[in-house]
Amino acid sequence: MENIRNFCIIAHIDHGKSTIADRMMELTGTVAKREMKEQLLDSMELEREKGITIKLTPVTMHWKGYVLNLIDTPGHVDFSYEVSRSLQAVETAVLVVDATQGIQAQTLANVYLALEQDLTIIPVINKVDLPAADVEGVSAQIINLLGCGREEIIEASGKTGLGVDKILDMIVERGPEPKVADSDKTRALIFDSYFDDYRGVVLYVRIFEGEIDKNSEILMMATNTKGLALEVGILTPKMTLRDKLKAGEIGYIVTNLKTTREAKVGDTVTLVKEKAEKALPGYKNVLPFVYAGFFPVSNDQYKELKEAIEKLSLSDSALRYEPENSPVLGFGLRIGFLGLLHMDIIKERLEREFDLDLIVTNPSTNYEVVMNNGQIIEIKSASDLPDASEIKEIREPWVKGEIILPKSMIGNVLNLINEKRGHQTSVSYIESRAVIDFEAPMANLLTDFYDQLKSATSGYASFNYELDGYRAEDLVRVDFLVGGHKMDALSVMAHRSEADGIGREVTKKLKEVIPRQNYEVALQAAIGARIIARETIGAYRKDVTVKIHTGDRDRKAKLLEKQKRGKARMKRFGKIDIPSEAFTVMLKRD
Repeated sequence: MENIRNFCIIAHIDHGKSTIADRMMELTGTVAKREMKEQLLDSMELEREKGITIKLTPVTMHWKGYVLNLIDTPGHVDFSYEVSRSLQAVETAVLVVDATQGIQAQTLANVYLALEQDLTIIPVINKVDLPAADVEGVSAQIINLLGCGREEIIEASGKTGLGVDKILDMIVERGPEPKVADSDKTRALIFDSYFDDYRGVVLYVRIFEGEIDKNSEILMMATNTKGLALEVGILTPKMTLRDKLKAGEIGYIVTNLKTTREAKVGDTVTLVKEKAEKALPGYKNVLPFVYAGFFPVSNDQYKELKEAIEKLSLSDSALRYEPENSPVLGFGLRIGFLGLLHMDIIKERLEREFDLDLIVTNPSTNYEVVMNNGQIIEIKSASDLPDASEIKEIREPWVKGEIILPKSMIGNVLNLINEKRGHQTSVSYIESRAVIDFEAPMANLLTDFYDQLKSATSGYASFNYELDGYRAEDLVRVDFLVGGHKMDALSVMAHRSEADGIGREVTKKLKEVIPRQNYEVALQAAIGARIIARETIGAYRKDVTVKIHTGDRDRKAKLLEKQKRGKARMKRFGKIDIPSEAFTVMLKRD
């Protein structure tokens, strides 16, 4: 046991976690030179293209007689629950900070998670070989944050491999060995699970007590699901078979389960024949709080869309979906996500891996509606809102956010937070950077808050948030009518103070994307029966008098009158073709 060290690498997005992991595997001889490629642990094409880690990956390495188990964690806020479970599976965290960018929002969030789990933190400054590197400035920020000494900070470069051996030595020296309770009962933490088309659900686990043998019967304690450990082993990064996994080790279990819903991240695995009394702490059921409608461009593809989502949900237990029907877009699915990046990734995967053409409606969040009789119902889109006379109050989700930015740009960001109906709770400073803590309604941060934040700070700010419960607000449903017909797919929930602005903005945009007809089309925004905004798409005017060779006034009037009657009839029966862009006008406000 004293020769095992379990550690993970935490950092902000793009600070070089996966690159340092590559150098470690090279240095320890885990992967042969000829098999080496960039971002070896990022197996998905999308991960390599975007340069982000989406799914975490464990790997076992050997260094100077020690067994090092590394977990490469995702850095994005949407997956913070997965990061917290990975941190629970290890004793040491290597904190990587970019020498050119300094401490960012995700760095702070992950440091707090690591401190909560009481981990030993080893600070590393990465990318010291770059011309723009400010090693002393970033060191001062780290000392300020962790209260460590300057000599404890390792200077490294993931690209050249500089200092990576020092990181490995420091993990061996300072990292504690795995704590193992004396118990004959087996308990293991699932810190990730995925679905393999050929083998079923594969669990990545850390064994805390006891051991798991090949072919033993296992039990997931939170979901109360039984399964078989068909195969156990460690990852190097390929799957390497073992007879058993012992306490303190990190490895994988191939099960006979059919979906990750039966074995969720954070659950405790125990043996059926010697069941543990108590599960490991920290499990929670992750619920989505961003919803969007996914519709195929052609209705023939609905079945394929449904099958594709079913396949993706096998390996993503946080994905929730239900059928949805829109009079304009036809049949589709309403899908729940952990955040906007999660939504973006699922959309990309559906389009690439399953070759689907999709229309995605405006993302919205879920609301709690308190009825007059005291019943509380949850709605996922504005079109599900009950009649206003039956509603006592509507509650919307609020988030606690944290923005890190240069001191000189605070004014712009505070204005932006106020525009989004949020308010700042505190401002603190780490060396030359400011940290703004604020609260804001989730719905207002969904569409383009991140883009606006980046443009207000010339790209220097970073942003992190977490859900902070539901609050009752003065919310209304804003409907949009095209030619007098209500479009449910366009309806949005908005605060009464913002409803007029949203109504005017969306009708203006719809005017640009809906094609002109041979008759006038009215675009209206309404709250209940009250119209709050209107735009008119002008009619094409066909010159019907062109065939008259004389200037006879009566004949012209007669033809124009006939045309007028035809247009009135067309307006009654005409069908307006609404293009798919109309349903995404809210995504980008510019």
